[in-house]
Amino acid sequence: MPEAPIRITDPADPRLADYAALTDAALRKRYEHRHGVLIAEGPNPVRRLLSSPYPVRSLLLAEERVAEQAAVIAALARRADPPPVYVVTRELLIEVVRYRLHQGVIACGARRAPLDVEQVVRPARTLLVLERIGDHENLGALFRSARALGVDGVLLAPDCADPLYRRSVRVSMGHVLHVPFARCPDLPAALGALRAAGIEVLALTPAADAQDLDEVPSAPRVALVLGAEGPGLTPAAQAAADRRVRIRLADEVDSLNVATTGAIVLHALRRVADPSGSP
Repeated sequence: MPEAPIRITDPADPRLADYAALTDAALRKRYEHRHGVLIAEGPNPVRRLLSSPYPVRSLLLAEERVAEQAAVIAALARRADPPPVYVVTRELLIEVVRYRLHQGVIACGARRAPLDVEQVVRPARTLLVLERIGDHENLGALFRSARALGVDGVLLAPDCADPLYRRSVRVSMGHVLHVPFARCPDLPAALGALRAAGIEVLALTPAADAQDLDEVPSAPRVALVLGAEGPGLTPAAQAAADRRVRIRLADEVDSLNVATTGAIVLHALRRVADPSGSP
């Protein structure tokens, strides 16, 4: 493939098909799964795509961003099979993606073959397990916290959203591309298997009869299970855990955003595992 940036002037150019109509969620989900692609928006997510195990299909830049992205362009050009870099006007970029992409930097990557549960669990000391997380932004925020706070892998129930959908990638700042994940066809059964493997399974719930987070002892391997805001974890998921755990809140507040909850508990578990605070 050519190594120099390629200028495109026609919004209907088929080379831009990967970027078309990014705000049409139904169309994008069909397209991304049919073609096995993902989208990274903004300089930071794009850089994390480049350093991830996901192949890069192409880079798309607004013309005024080319100079500042010289290092990224050069890094792509050094690859054995360099992906194309497309350059368009700001107006054409907006016409293609159908919204104002303020940063003018976007890339398309190729999805990889899904990992199975055993591949994610076997090397992990800390796991994040998610049930009924249907909001892409919450999912992306959870993956960002997961990478920041020492999570080795994420398990997703079948009813969770796609963590590689563009909004999840964007909110995660591209960190979702660096955290191994797998889907569990049967979450309660998977939690039982984790317990059988010696992993302490903690189910988060605001219920008054749950154990306070600051009373949870350390464990060499732990899995934190979070459910959707509102309904929370299903009874089956809670029953499959070793402990039901809660964050003690002010009486006037009944719950927290699920992504906020995840960050708080993961930080607390990390401090329990290593009181010195060392990474």
